[in-house]
Amino acid sequence: MPMNRLARKVALLFSRRRFRRELEEEMAFHRAQLEEELVAGGSSREAAREQANRQFGNATRLREQSHEAIGLRVETVAQDLRFALRQLRHNPGFAVTAILILALGMGVSVAIFGFVDAAMIRPLPYWQPNRLMDVAETARAWPRANLSLEDYKDYKRLNKSFSSLDVYTEMGYLLETHSGVEPVNAARVSDGFFSTLGVKPMLGRGFLPGEDQPGKPKIVILSYGAWRTRFGGNRGIVGQVVNLSGVAYTVVGVLPREYAFAPLGEAELWVPLLDPAWCEQRRSCHNLYGVGRLRQGITPQAALADMKAIARRLEAEYPDSNRDQGAAVQPLSELILHDIRPVLELLLAGAGLLLLIACINVASLLLVRSESRRREIAVRVALGATPVRLTRQFVTEGLLLAAAGCAGGVSAACWLMALLTHMVPKAMADGLPFLAAVGLNRDTALFAVAVALGAALLLAATPTLRLSLQPIRDGLQEGGRGHAGMLWRRMGANLVVAELAVAVVLLVGAGLLGQSFYRLLHVQLGFDPGHLAALDLLLPDHVYPKDAQQIAAFREVLDKISSQPGVVSAGLTSVLPVQCNCNTDWIRIAGKPYNGEHNEVNEREVSPGYLATLRAQLIRGRMLTDDDRAGKPNVIVINEALARKYFPGEDPLGKTIGDGKLSPDSLRQVVGVVRDVHESGLDTEVWHTEYEPLYQNADIFTTLVVRTRQAPGAYLPTLVKTLHVLNSNLGVSNEETMEQRIGETQSALLHRFSAWLVGCFAAMALILGVVGLYGVIAYSVSRRTREIGVRMALGAQRSAVYALVMRQAGRLTATGIGIGLVCSVDASLLIRKLLFGVAAWDAPTFACVALVLAGAAMAASFLPAYRAAGVNPTEALRAE
Repeated sequence: MPMNRLARKVALLFSRRRFRRELEEEMAFHRAQLEEELVAGGSSREAAREQANRQFGNATRLREQSHEAIGLRVETVAQDLRFALRQLRHNPGFAVTAILILALGMGVSVAIFGFVDAAMIRPLPYWQPNRLMDVAETARAWPRANLSLEDYKDYKRLNKSFSSLDVYTEMGYLLETHSGVEPVNAARVSDGFFSTLGVKPMLGRGFLPGEDQPGKPKIVILSYGAWRTRFGGNRGIVGQVVNLSGVAYTVVGVLPREYAFAPLGEAELWVPLLDPAWCEQRRSCHNLYGVGRLRQGITPQAALADMKAIARRLEAEYPDSNRDQGAAVQPLSELILHDIRPVLELLLAGAGLLLLIACINVASLLLVRSESRRREIAVRVALGATPVRLTRQFVTEGLLLAAAGCAGGVSAACWLMALLTHMVPKAMADGLPFLAAVGLNRDTALFAVAVALGAALLLAATPTLRLSLQPIRDGLQEGGRGHAGMLWRRMGANLVVAELAVAVVLLVGAGLLGQSFYRLLHVQLGFDPGHLAALDLLLPDHVYPKDAQQIAAFREVLDKISSQPGVVSAGLTSVLPVQCNCNTDWIRIAGKPYNGEHNEVNEREVSPGYLATLRAQLIRGRMLTDDDRAGKPNVIVINEALARKYFPGEDPLGKTIGDGKLSPDSLRQVVGVVRDVHESGLDTEVWHTEYEPLYQNADIFTTLVVRTRQAPGAYLPTLVKTLHVLNSNLGVSNEETMEQRIGETQSALLHRFSAWLVGCFAAMALILGVVGLYGVIAYSVSRRTREIGVRMALGAQRSAVYALVMRQAGRLTATGIGIGLVCSVDASLLIRKLLFGVAAWDAPTFACVALVLAGAAMAASFLPAYRAAGVNPTEALRAE
């Protein structure tokens, strides 16, 4: 049956000449018959022929109707397409401008949709990802806090909501290679971690039940990236031994290429929990996060209620460690997209507005072009063209423009997606695994087609609506004569007003985000980040198993680095400033009332000279010194925030701070107070912080901070080389300047990208909006040449002509800006989560946007006004 239909279509295609011939013969026959009837009735041959032709009707119209009666013929489509191509070829300026504007709008919108699709639409690369939940605890200061190992065991044993519940935490190792030791990021996970995710290794196997228990063999699973880069993609790697921090681990598997676990960023190695660290042996030690798979039929809300009930039970059983602790359960996708979701939604909205402006601009161009085609269309209608035939022609032209714009837009989108993906800093990209899936795929291609069809509909409907409301005789009578039609003035003006309003919304958003980013970077840090270099150090614990050995190694590092030319001072810290409120401690003030509450403060282990290297300001007391070491009285330096909260109205020097039980080993005497150093993220408030001597509480993980006389970036290679020469067992990584570290924090990256991208959208919207206004005013002036000539012939001054044109531009601009400012109030409320230090209704920002757009609009309108004022009345009237 399909072959029969195809055969009929082919036969119809090749019989078009016969159809036309038979149609002409049929029409001639009917005219002849009517003529004979009239002659028989007494009319002359000439009069009968004329009357027959008149009664028979318009031959061209009848031919069109006959063609339409048999359906949309292939040959008419080809005719429409050829005619549309001729029209665009005869108007290259219009064609190129329209296609470029469409390509710009489509390219940006498709590119941003590519990111939204990869992050928010496509499922996570796990088995049934909608059932995967992030499981954590809560505290008074933390809506999402780490689990302790002991709490996790109880949650796993007591819950009725999860078919499996596992935990993970970050870890660092020194991987022994032929060229020496290299620090690698790793993860410690419970035995069922990969089973819960539904991930099967590409090579080898996953962890078996019980392999995370103390005393079990040391095994490791490699990420695909580590397998390729560090082991050359050796398919025989399973069963081989790798040395991690001096301990032999057997490789049991390699993860698939598409696997990524965003909460752990760039982890290259995965090992079982095995022997608990000294901290994990306490229920109060919180360093794990959970991931669970819901049982069939269990909702996230039910799971949360179940876990909260367990949390209350644990709080009653362990009031010292679990006081004020609750449970938190949310979809794993929400954890991954928590920070990036509002940014993506903002960018998608901005891209959509930019696409709207682009379509409005092209629609304005089509309205302008339709004015110049009014006589052509009127003549075609008079010669028999039907509304259906004209509409089909407009649809063909719209589809042709949309197809060309879509082709350019898709090419631009591919380039933009690759560019934006490449521009995402590594520190941010490690937590965004969906970036690998950004690109042209089925979803983005369908979105591009949908955008193109929508654009084609708009492009086809604009001239159709314009001409359907214009009487045909107006086109024949007016032709190219002298004034812009009322319909054009209204439609063109309305489109420009909408364009300017959208531009205002984007400009206000860009202004608010730009202000937020500026204020974020000018937060009072409490130290001088200039001329500071920083890098992470890792000591192999098999080489330095004792605290005394670790302290000796750190002393050696500081002595060597401090003596280098160009170094002002150096220090060590457990956590750099402007990173996070983390590595916290629960404290109790000796001699003050205590009811078992958790007084949580930032805890930093620092070397003597660290605070001086930061140039933190000492308020009272003293800094830590070399004398504050093991065997000496335990001391501590605190910041202003801690002093204000826990020692209001009194001098904290000499006071004693300890743990909740005031254990003798935990007691530390306050010897100094420093001005607040911004330890937390830039957009987070300063927390209470205590600085403990590193030499009294050593650790194998630390960060070296060096103040240099020269540019710190140029000194970093020398610093790394010096450390490797000093001690080949040191793991050195993440060498950057302090300003780079600050700029790569999550808050800085999110605010920078939001401000930069929306700023680009706003700049393009400003340009397109001003160009659209220029087009409207310029066209209006060109259509009013005769009117302006008459005015000037009657004595109007050039200043009056300037005022006439600029008033029209001013009305459009004021209306667009006014509507845009009203819409911006609502739009700015939607992005208030991304704002820092600036109100969503910031009046100076709104005023600046209005002034900038008004100035640009008036500047664009000045050229048409200048041309209008230079009209020669005689030439204008002669041309008419």
